[in-house]
Amino acid sequence: MFRDRFAPSPNGLLHLGHAYSALTVWEGVLRNHGEFILRLEDIDTARSRSEFEEAIFEDLEWLDLEWSTPAMRQSDRLDIYWQAISQLDSLGVCYPCSCTRADIRNALAAPQESQPSLHGQQPDAGPYPGLCRNRPMSTLSENDAIRLDMLKSIKLLGGFDALNKLHFDEVGESHSGRHHLCASTLLACHGDFVVARKDVRTSYHLAVVVDDAEQEVSQVTRGEDLFGATAVHRLLYEILELRVPVWNHHRLIRDETGKRLAKSRNSSSIRSLRKSGLKPNDIREMVGIPYDR
Repeated sequence: MFRDRFAPSPNGLLHLGHAYSALTVWEGVLRNHGEFILRLEDIDTARSRSEFEEAIFEDLEWLDLEWSTPAMRQSDRLDIYWQAISQLDSLGVCYPCSCTRADIRNALAAPQESQPSLHGQQPDAGPYPGLCRNRPMSTLSENDAIRLDMLKSIKLLGGFDALNKLHFDEVGESHSGRHHLCASTLLACHGDFVVARKDVRTSYHLAVVVDDAEQEVSQVTRGEDLFGATAVHRLLYEILELRVPVWNHHRLIRDETGKRLAKSRNSSSIRSLRKSGLKPNDIREMVGIPYDR
């Protein structure tokens, strides 16, 4: 069965970019006689608020969107994510890391011949020089994050040649086609990325893969700003032996200056547009998905 999901974070009010993403998912579900899934990505407990969660429900209902099952909350699933971390641990491909951003900056700036090899840019926090790479998981403390050892992961999956045969399929217009993973790119551009933050014992990258697999999502629709993370998500699917979906990365809605809409920039919320008197089809027209197209 075709299943796609809309997965906002309840850390602010939804804006037109969220409306476009949710409506894109909805239209795909209607075309494929599938199921619309709503998930709340609320692992950022410091910023998530119940009032924003309620606003998400209100805005989506106002847009005439329906979801068939109760919304999944990531904050209810920390034990599930820890099971995935334990699986990575049993495979020997993760390690604890106590490095601060300052530690990483200082290590990268120090011109030392013995400096650990740089595995490159990780998806969410910059390059990591491998300072903790030799630490066993038995030394994990409450102040540690957990990183995936990229080189060990590649070796686990059969080495460079085997990994380069892995692929994912993309149906979004900007990146449509089949994309093969590249071991050297994973090392150079992603490196040992964080799979569990020290504060919540998971990460976006791990949680989204585990959740999409458990909810049997067949197509992952999201903004094209996340296309670059798809390779590491595909890698996690393979390591954890999970069913792989297809991806649909859509364009971003931008303001009059060309900047993408963001909660941090106080972009006009759906709630404020509703209160100004706009109707659901006005929102659809604004994002290019009218009822009668």
